[in-house]
Amino acid sequence: MKLAKKKISLSYLVLAILFLVGLLPLLLTGWFLSERSARELRASESRYQIQLVQDKARQIEMLGQKNFDLIVGIARAFEFSDEPDLSSKTLQERLKQLLSENPFLLAISIRPVLGEPLSVYRAETIKQPELDRLCSTVLAELGRKNFAIGQPQHLQNDDEIVIPIAVPIFDESEIKAAVVGIFSLKEIASIMSEIPRMSEHELWQAGLPMVFVVDERGRAVYHQDREVVANQKLLSSLKIVQEWKASSRQIRSALFPFTAEYQGTTYEMIGAYSTASFADEIYFGVIAMQDEKKALSSVGEMRLQTWTISLVFAVLALIVGTIFVRQLTKPIFSLEKAASKIAEGDLSARIKLNSFKELETLGETFNLMSDRLQDHIERLARAAQENRELFVGTVKALAAAIDGKDKYTRGHSERVARFSVAIGRYLGLDEEELEKLRISALLHDVGKIAIDDKILKKPAPLTEEEYEIMKTHPQKGYKIMSQIPAMRDFLPGMYMHHEMVNGQGYPQGLKGDEIPLQAKIISVADTFDAMTTDRPYQKGMQMEEALNIIKSYVGTRYDGKVVEALVRACAEGKIRPVSAGHPSRHPKLEQSVETED
Repeated sequence: MKLAKKKISLSYLVLAILFLVGLLPLLLTGWFLSERSARELRASESRYQIQLVQDKARQIEMLGQKNFDLIVGIARAFEFSDEPDLSSKTLQERLKQLLSENPFLLAISIRPVLGEPLSVYRAETIKQPELDRLCSTVLAELGRKNFAIGQPQHLQNDDEIVIPIAVPIFDESEIKAAVVGIFSLKEIASIMSEIPRMSEHELWQAGLPMVFVVDERGRAVYHQDREVVANQKLLSSLKIVQEWKASSRQIRSALFPFTAEYQGTTYEMIGAYSTASFADEIYFGVIAMQDEKKALSSVGEMRLQTWTISLVFAVLALIVGTIFVRQLTKPIFSLEKAASKIAEGDLSARIKLNSFKELETLGETFNLMSDRLQDHIERLARAAQENRELFVGTVKALAAAIDGKDKYTRGHSERVARFSVAIGRYLGLDEEELEKLRISALLHDVGKIAIDDKILKKPAPLTEEEYEIMKTHPQKGYKIMSQIPAMRDFLPGMYMHHEMVNGQGYPQGLKGDEIPLQAKIISVADTFDAMTTDRPYQKGMQMEEALNIIKSYVGTRYDGKVVEALVRACAEGKIRPVSAGHPSRHPKLEQSVETED
């Protein structure tokens, strides 16, 4: 059945028009203004971030150049002096003075090619073995070059990050020594002094701008959270750091929108990066980023104000519109309720409309239609009842005609139908299923109309050949009734009431749940009537004996729940056998149970 398309309500249509005319322009204007403001603010924030990272990168480069120039100056001083005595107290004092004048210079070491080195250093920060290690590392990179700058390294047992710079001391064209300076990168923090310090977690939660510096490996050498630097945290997981690492030597600064995740929460970020280099040897990435929502929070506030004002006007429009719509649609709703009652079966529903002339005419036409519809439905109901009674009468007549071929089976189909319905009630079947069960039971032996009377009326047990012919009556009944479309719901009981749950029945040899419940019920009712009714070759059994025999076949021939329902129905007097003869010990009892006829 094709469902009708859902139509829009008239009241919704009127309210929608009011909304479109009165509210939509205001919303659109506010939206466009806020979008434009968002673009301008985003552009302004981008310019600020790019300017910030560029300025900080240049300051870091100047810092590196200053430190580089300091070491170069020491080396050149040695080149112009006569062979200095590295053990000279005066020389040591001059180096210590340089150390004290430069708070972020941790050590100066003069490393001659031959002879013992001279080193002055801040003992509270760096130890002699670590100084030697750093000097060896940077000198290994120096070779014949004019200078060497080592990669940033953490000092052992300290959160200090240092960078070594080595400059050779030439005697004509030969290197006779080298000056090594160890500088702390904490000096970068002085460049970032105006940026507030707080924990990384607080920065993410508050959506504040984050500014940090990373080396070429992506490790933080400066961060607003000191713990990030102390723990040598690798920040390469951030997209913006990955972008800088991929393009740091080609692009000096760039804006990069990206998505970041922190503690399971995803953030839409805007950020910028710039590159600071120490003599084109060592590169640092200066990165600034911020949660886009927080950066553009003023736009959100403006949108909220716009939506609030719009909402107030929307509420007023809806109130006025609702009052107007109610007056307009009240008669239509009355008509709708009356039509719904008729659709539910209450054909007495009528309406009276005293509003507009057109609606009043519509109401009168509706009432006239209802009168005629009620009359037509009553005629159809009477015709349906008559057809039902005719159908049931025909079925009963057909069953009686079949049973009437043998005086011993007269009334058998009516009893099986009655017993089946009683069993079905105890199994919880609804009225519709019980009616199908009753008709199917009445017609369960309809196939016997095609069996020779000599076999049907034989006053003795059947031979094997006769029994095989008798077993064909389910197929014959199915063949007759399956040609009638109206009989489709009754076929399972007619065709399969001789099936057994163990698969030894006929005509298909079905097992267990393969057998429809309708057929299982009729099978038990058919057997019970056959066992408690007098036959030419045996007297009808007592009800108790018949029930005991049927119960003994549970799980082989019959379904346990169906047999249990039969026993309950008998115990409560809902099923009474026609005859209750003496117990029979007829030698062909087994065959009588199988044929159930």
